[in-house]
Amino acid sequence: MAAKKKTNPNFKVVADNRKARYHFAIEDDVECGIVLEGSEVKSLREGHANIAESYATIEDGELWLVNAYFPAYQQARSFPHEERRRRKLLVSKRQIANMHKNIGREGMTLVPLKLYFNEKGRAKVKIGIAKGKNVSDKRQTEKKRDWQRQKSRLMRDRG
Repeated sequence: MAAKKKTNPNFKVVADNRKARYHFAIEDDVECGIVLEGSEVKSLREGHANIAESYATIEDGELWLVNAYFPAYQQARSFPHEERRRRKLLVSKRQIANMHKNIGREGMTLVPLKLYFNEKGRAKVKIGIAKGKNVSDKRQTEKKRDWQRQKSRLMRDRG
């Protein structure tokens, strides 16, 4: 009998940038901490956030998450947060230097892939070092996805 997987109640994916893998070819990814205010954390715990239109940038040796949407927490009316403010990401200087070197190449960018709470209950952002896809690459991705879907249907029907 197979061992039952133990699920951690603290691990929770809040926002997932699903279009990033369609529009970009992800070469590498890095887990980053994020500096948040109290009402932002409460809003995330409720599962409200959007990182689909956001991006990451390196300025003055620091990594920033730009244009991520964290809606206002209803019970924090007296001390609300800005919903689309720039948020600092926490990574080591070595990782920032490595990212800066990678995005220096032509066509490379930093794309947020996932926003989640880890096993310890801390908010984390997974940043991907990516290169933009052209139209033919996107078509190839769609063809592969369709073939995998058809293959699984055939195996399910025969099997």
